[in-house]
Amino acid sequence: MLARFSRLSLSNHRILPYALGAGAVAATAFLYSYKFHTISNESQKVFTGDGSWIDLPISKIQQESHDTKRFFFKLPSEDAETGLTLASALYTKFVTEKGSNVVRPYTPVSDLGDKGGFELVVKHYPDGKMSNHLFSLKEKDTVSFKGPIKKWQWEPNSFDSILLLGAGTGITPLYQLAHHIVQNPKENTKVKLLYGNKTPEDILLKKELDQLQKDHPDKFEVVYFVDQNKKSTPFNGQVGFITKEYIEKNTVKPSEKTHVFLCGPPPFMNAYSGQKPKPVEQGELTGILKELGFTADQVFKF
Repeated sequence: MLARFSRLSLSNHRILPYALGAGAVAATAFLYSYKFHTISNESQKVFTGDGSWIDLPISKIQQESHDTKRFFFKLPSEDAETGLTLASALYTKFVTEKGSNVVRPYTPVSDLGDKGGFELVVKHYPDGKMSNHLFSLKEKDTVSFKGPIKKWQWEPNSFDSILLLGAGTGITPLYQLAHHIVQNPKENTKVKLLYGNKTPEDILLKKELDQLQKDHPDKFEVVYFVDQNKKSTPFNGQVGFITKEYIEKNTVKPSEKTHVFLCGPPPFMNAYSGQKPKPVEQGELTGILKELGFTADQVFKF
């Protein structure tokens, strides 16, 4: 390059600044293009914990069961991710006609690494303000979200095995934890889920749970419990409650190498672990798990 410049004649010396200027412009354009291309290919984390509410549209609504729907929400761009970590959730909000804020937490059931959108499974409760609101919405309507709500910071291979205890819509944080652990090839943790519902028709995410067990039988096992099976249809599970005796005989024992995670409605929590006094506090461990010898630091309440 220097040799080329040295051969420039005196008559052409005025061309040099322009040539260099054009080269600089071209280089700048290249660097800008490269930088933009690099940034545009990086996943955007939508929820950063800054406290901002973000309105997102519903892209699809799907009937999950007789009283439960799956809501698909669209993120601001196709390459955007929620920014949630394992395990975490989001707050939803709407404003009533009287101007009051109704805020409820929900755990997405889609993969944390999914781009462009996420999914919520929501059960309709007659007296549930948020579920009534969500069930009144249609596609393209928006819902306000903020987060993430960080629940438990999971580290790969934290335990040899874990027990998940759930009931009803309490399955959502347990499913998030289970399917990310089981599908990680670097994970050796074994996961067992005991999941209770009123009837076989009330079991949520059954298709996903069955597939997870089929694909990873060495790492994941699910046992369904129902209060009753009125239709007397074939049901691959247990009829009755998740008893203390069943847990003792068929699941993990209290140990530093094991842990229990659970989530469910108040009566369920009262029976197995005691409720959380506040969302950010675990509270005292009571109930069946304490009777089985577990300590508060061996149990996590979602």
